[in-house]
Amino acid sequence: TQSQCGYRTLLSSPYQAPGSLSRIASNQTSLTTQQNRWHGSSSKDDESTEKVTIIFVTRDKKEVPVTASVGKTVLEVAHDNAVELEGACEGSLACSTCHVYVDQKHYDTLEEPCDDENDMLDLAFGLAENSRLGCQIKLTKGLDGMKVTLPAATRNMAVDGYVPKPH
Repeated sequence: TQSQCGYRTLLSSPYQAPGSLSRIASNQTSLTTQQNRWHGSSSKDDESTEKVTIIFVTRDKKEVPVTASVGKTVLEVAHDNAVELEGACEGSLACSTCHVYVDQKHYDTLEEPCDDENDMLDLAFGLAENSRLGCQIKLTKGLDGMKVTLPAATRNMAVDGYVPKPH
């Protein structure tokens, strides 16, 4: 079953004694995996996928329009196009370094952020009403023309000032 924040419960009953996966399954123990958190990069854009255009506004106020496949996240698109959006946790929803501001028109069409995203946004530099994490915005046709503004700074508690290279 799918729950808030994309977690999928594989089995459902109270936790019993730890053991091997087969023992867990036979005991009907609750086992949860993090699903749809879009960790890492999806496959490269392919010609047959629907495309949308989004506009990144960099820290120096330069507008960078890019075309990307529907289904990719804003973080993946930024990395694919050399836009300086950090993403220190590589999209695993464990930091706030991919914090962006979404134009109000498109912000209003996004699903509400889940509790985990809100927790990470609380740590973001310059939090605003239209703040979201780029790793949690999955592109749809309805987001065509969306303007995403990078904040003036990020809070990377692991290594301040280090900008990782996407892989």
